[in-house]
Amino acid sequence: MVDIGPKKVTKRNARARCVVRMEPGTLAAIRDNTVAKGDVLAVAKIAGIQAAKKTAELIPLCHPLNTEHVDILFSMRIERGELEITSAVSVHGKTGAEMEALEAVVQTALTVYDMCKAVDRGMAITNIMLVEKSGGKSGTWKRR
Repeated sequence: MVDIGPKKVTKRNARARCVVRMEPGTLAAIRDNTVAKGDVLAVAKIAGIQAAKKTAELIPLCHPLNTEHVDILFSMRIERGELEITSAVSVHGKTGAEMEALEAVVQTALTVYDMCKAVDRGMAITNIMLVEKSGGKSGTWKRR
């Protein structure tokens, strides 16, 4: 594990994104809350928040962070069958929140898949990426 002892505590933010591709009818069922397992977006949001808080338990050598804020946002493109998931994580710490933001979108997407797999086994989780991060010695970085 990298020694972060000498680093300064700063405000750190990270945003990540992924897309779950599915049949347009599956996405419409999510929107209309008619999936048999329940409210897909509500359950998936909770799963993503929990994952962000447990990142250090899931990824070896990842420092535990005291998350101050985690949010999960959804954007639907029904006609294309695309559910975009974005996470936002904030902490005050000695290391960044990039892994927490990425873990959040991945677990959110996996929960969407689990809740909808009986309807659409062809779903694909794609385009997992860090969108931006700020804070710390290296400052702000944004995906172009």
